[in-house]
Amino acid sequence: MSSIQQKQEEIVQEFSIFEDWMEKYEHIIELGKDLSGLDASEKSDDKLIEGCQSRVWLKTEVNDGKMHFYADSEAIIAKGIIGLLIRVFDNESPEDIVRAELNFIDEIGLREHLSITRSNGLLGMIKKIKTSALLAYNK
Repeated sequence: MSSIQQKQEEIVQEFSIFEDWMEKYEHIIELGKDLSGLDASEKSDDKLIEGCQSRVWLKTEVNDGKMHFYADSEAIIAKGIIGLLIRVFDNESPEDIVRAELNFIDEIGLREHLSITRSNGLLGMIKKIKTSALLAYNK
């Protein structure tokens, strides 16, 4: 089993302890607070994720064949969601990221509990991560 799959299963397990969606949202917000964020100088337009209701920036680096992601957002829920995605994809190879199937989003019920605009933002985040990995993979 890939470590991306393992990380997704850990998240599903983690979210299974919560009774309702308010508790899950609170957890997502807490995860966002754990994200180190970006310096103001790193919040450039080229790092903005398209489709998000609020501004979300994603910075990517490749070191020793592994991708590293850093993000920030003005909105606490968006910051938590990008934090979850980073948790799954950080320190993985570009090839594994490109090939990964994301199942935890539906398994924890996240997609069905997001507004249309937040759902679009989530898709934008995934697209930006996968595109970054594809570019790194093709270098």
